[in-house]
Amino acid sequence: MSLLEMLQKRHSIRRYTGEAIPEENLITILQAGLLSASSRSICPWELVVVKDKELLKKMSDCRAGSAKMLAGAEVAVVVIADERKSDVWIEDCSIVMSNMHLMADCLGIGSCWIQGRLRTTAQGQETEEYLRDLLGYSDNYRLEAILSLGMPQSHPARRELSDLSMNKIHWEKF
Repeated sequence: MSLLEMLQKRHSIRRYTGEAIPEENLITILQAGLLSASSRSICPWELVVVKDKELLKKMSDCRAGSAKMLAGAEVAVVVIADERKSDVWIEDCSIVMSNMHLMADCLGIGSCWIQGRLRTTAQGQETEEYLRDLLGYSDNYRLEAILSLGMPQSHPARRELSDLSMNKIHWEKF
């Protein structure tokens, strides 16, 4: 399958079967993240892997209405970075998230990007602060996002190239 074909079939998956993710597949997803491009090869990111069901349930409250799928996920990967190491840590962490998101789909594992940076809980606490308290990372680490992982209950139909908004492409000038 080509990369374009894979991108056509990839969707964010929020409902999981509860079936375990094979450990070798989880390692492959994490390796895809660690292989990410990084500005000046600094790699400011750290990955916090959460498999504990009780902790996943608590994490599902980290965002107002947008992280509930964590309660049913098999694994969550929290992507943080030491902001002192790089001024483009946000971009670097986004690449890590994208690589893991795509690798999960390649392996038949559902995933969903849960934005954490600049978000709050239903009670108004910063998502970053909530997760820092829960997971114990220090203040110099900043939260980018969380990747929820689980075996998908269903997989939506692939997107057709003919449905793309090609008018979003501008040649030479806007």
